[in-house]
Amino acid sequence: MPTSLAADPPFGNLSQMGKLADQLKKQYYNYSCDQVWRPAVNLYETTTAYLVCVDLAGVEKEKIDLEVRDGRLTLKGNRPVPLESDNGSQRVSVHLMEIDHGAFCREVELPDDVQRDKIVASHRNGLLWIELPKK
Repeated sequence: MPTSLAADPPFGNLSQMGKLADQLKKQYYNYSCDQVWRPAVNLYETTTAYLVCVDLAGVEKEKIDLEVRDGRLTLKGNRPVPLESDNGSQRVSVHLMEIDHGAFCREVELPDDVQRDKIVASHRNGLLWIELPKK
């Protein structure tokens, strides 16, 4: 599938995350700033839909809260600390921890031409795919 970068993306200016940071400072999501991490997101567009791909490796689909309100798609959830479950009762020492864990929240502004009642999400191979059909 050929890809291209849109000059004027329909999702608004995602590079300006100041608004989200301000909301987090105000504990808009009931999490304080040091408790929240933001999963990586890719945004795509086809002729019939917008596609949102969210990197949520290690998060069970039942633990993901997806909400559409006021022209925004909001994802919330919690990822546990990844540990090998086959270590029995052995003590584990952490030498390096780069994988984010704990509460997460990510918000995406929706384009005006989204059919909000037809949004579909699926969870495959650690990625959450959200299809936003166009009107």
